Amino acid sequence: MGQAANAFAFQRVDRGSIARLENHFIAPAIYRRNDAPDRQAKLADLVSGEIIPRLLRLHAEVLPEALPVTTVLSELAPSKADISGLADIVLGADLEAAAAYVLMLRDRGLSMDTLFIELLEPAARHLGEMWDRDECDFIDVTLGVGRLQKLLAIFNESYKLPELETQRQVLMAASPGDQHSFGVRMVERFLTAAGWAVQTEVSASVDELADVVQGKWFAVIGLTAGSERQYDTMKALIETLRAQSMNRGVGIMVGGPMFTSDPSLAVQVGADATAPNAPTAVLAAQKLFDIGVAGAQSAARDASRQASTRSASRRAASRTEAIASAI
Repeated sequence: MGQAANAFAFQRVDRGSIARLENHFIAPAIYRRNDAPDRQAKLADLVSGEIIPRLLRLHAEVLPEALPVTTVLSELAPSKADISGLADIVLGADLEAAAAYVLMLRDRGLSMDTLFIELLEPAARHLGEMWDRDECDFIDVTLGVGRLQKLLAIFNESYKLPELETQRQVLMAASPGDQHSFGVRMVERFLTAAGWAVQTEVSASVDELADVVQGKWFAVIGLTAGSERQYDTMKALIETLRAQSMNRGVGIMVGGPMFTSDPSLAVQVGADATAPNAPTAVLAAQKLFDIGVAGAQSAARDASRQASTRSASRRAASRTEAIASAI
């Protein structure tokens, strides 16, 4: 853990910064419960009874020459055990340990995009499945997903954004004609608990949704559809929302039965991401937010360079004119 901890420190995100991030990625009301001691005791039992023995078995079986456990872990790509282990860690309060582990994998050469797809997103999905099986409650899952959001923000550095609180705005809507709003409401509940400002529209028309995105800035738009019969409607809706959105770089995620059965449909309808359940939708929203921040920063840098180039050209032209006049 020593090398991982030192590497994490290299990210220059101290413990105080990690603690302050709670205000953005987990709603304060989530902490207002009186069973924290019982939950911490259960987590301690889980770590001592399952996670540590699992690591020791991995240590003995995979590398019988008894190299350090950190060496074993650093040589392994994310597995089901890694995914469930990360989910167990984020259910606790030690975000630093989770960040050190993610950093260890990243330093092996795995990109953050790969880690999102192979580790973080599956960990969020695992938390949702644990909730479905009543192995943890809504608060547990929200805390875990909130910490996964923070991991993304830390490694993508979007947590440094001064306007973080005001820009984490998301519009959730059902596809026009979809009579089922349960999925929208469930994602809304998780997003709100994870610190997002959510506006929900469950029965709006295409024109009404276009009016909403014209009048208000959203970082992310989430849409749901029940069946493939809504394929054409969804595709046309996404085209309209991109064209009318106040945020030209808005990220769009989709969900619902049609995308769960065939995730490739998300790309076909023009969306940026899809999620099989509400916890993964929260993580997908954060990923799209981070991409949007990176894109905006890159555009700003390009504009600054172009302005500098134009300014230098004008100065050169002025000097040329001055020399010509002197001659």
